[in-house]
Amino acid sequence: MSDTAGSRRRYAVVGVGHRAAMYVEALASEYADDGEVVAWCDPSPTRMSYYDAVLGYAPARYPPERFDDLLRERRPDAVVVTSPDATHHRYAVAALRAGCDVVVEKPLTTTAEGARAIAEAARDSVGGVVVTFNYRYSPRNGEVRRLIAGGAIGDVTSVHFEWVLDTVHGADYFRRWHRDKAHSGGLLVHKASHHFDMVHWWLGDVPRTVFALGGLRFYGAENAAARGLGPRPERSTGAPGTGTDPFALDLRADDVLRRLYLEAEPDDGYLRDRDVFSGGITTEDNLSVVVGYRSGASMSYSLNAHSPWEGYRVAVNGTAGRLELDVVERGHVPPVGAAGVVGRPVVDPSAGPGRAATADRPTAPDPRPPGERLLLQPHWSPARLVDVPRGEGAHGGGDAHLLADVFRPSGVEDPLGRRAGLRDGLLAAGVGIAANRSLDTGRAVRLADLFQEG
Repeated sequence: MSDTAGSRRRYAVVGVGHRAAMYVEALASEYADDGEVVAWCDPSPTRMSYYDAVLGYAPARYPPERFDDLLRERRPDAVVVTSPDATHHRYAVAALRAGCDVVVEKPLTTTAEGARAIAEAARDSVGGVVVTFNYRYSPRNGEVRRLIAGGAIGDVTSVHFEWVLDTVHGADYFRRWHRDKAHSGGLLVHKASHHFDMVHWWLGDVPRTVFALGGLRFYGAENAAARGLGPRPERSTGAPGTGTDPFALDLRADDVLRRLYLEAEPDDGYLRDRDVFSGGITTEDNLSVVVGYRSGASMSYSLNAHSPWEGYRVAVNGTAGRLELDVVERGHVPPVGAAGVVGRPVVDPSAGPGRAATADRPTAPDPRPPGERLLLQPHWSPARLVDVPRGEGAHGGGDAHLLADVFRPSGVEDPLGRRAGLRDGLLAAGVGIAANRSLDTGRAVRLADLFQEG
């Protein structure tokens, strides 16, 4: 990132939906002395007004087609890109060519063409790129990195990584723009780039070959009809039976969602509460991927977006033993109207303040309690639990550390190498892009061929 030490940095924020909140709220509070927002870029005046209120002042406003004007007239030091995924490359390339630093919400891009364009712009730019992989900053994931780098299990030979999204968080991807793979790259790019990046970071390795299988098996009109579901409204808000439908989302019930989306519908026509069993969904909800690495290690990865619980399980095999990390972010989704349950959770269980679920936990003990367990077992030894410092806040404690690294970098060397740059973003998105190509062709895909790297 360019050096502006001793001065208050000027930020432009592109895309002021839900995902922008983490960055804007940070600049409105803890990092207000470090930076200011000088411009918004978004199609919705309503959403920009919402964030004006969060900041307590009103940055300049630009529609997407005037982003070049924003760069010329407002001269930001850095651009925070939180727009829909398929647009990331457009803003990143323009900002880099203008000499700005770029902070990009994952994924960096959704296509090989976008990746090449960003890489080319970065080569000739004085600006730098940060991709905000917040799970790198979670203490539990950092401990995995430390153990592997320290040789606790020898050389890594293989990884198994299972991620399950429950019928709250997982379903939400099929209500909003992410349901259209042309906008999001599908879950292999939008969601799994987080997970691919963690493995690359843990192993200090480079992915080479990718093969994938998967499809839309649960959500969507055809699957609903096959299971005997009758006709459903195209959207949930205001529809009959919304209060008893576990897959419905009433935007009126959440103040933030109401103000950001329901009240913004006249601006751009975007519907945040599409029925998850309606037609037109092109994003897969069940996915399996095999990745081969430069070292010879391999990874088997699976993602399910309609699980009854949410979290992930990782097993890392090495020449001297094995590491196992189990994380339960939500043990189960209580049924609508269950005793002790008030409301329904509507978004990511690891999301931050103001973005979190609205439901309390049921009063009965949960046999799958939220928490984490990290086991280390060298060969010829019993397994032992590894103590992991507890992370406070969203994404396993990662968000707070990430924000500090973005808005107030210390310059002190991080032995874990948590800060993710352009190369990290390209590799993480690249695995998802290659996996999508594999889904289309039925063949394994070499990243070098996909990106024409020779």
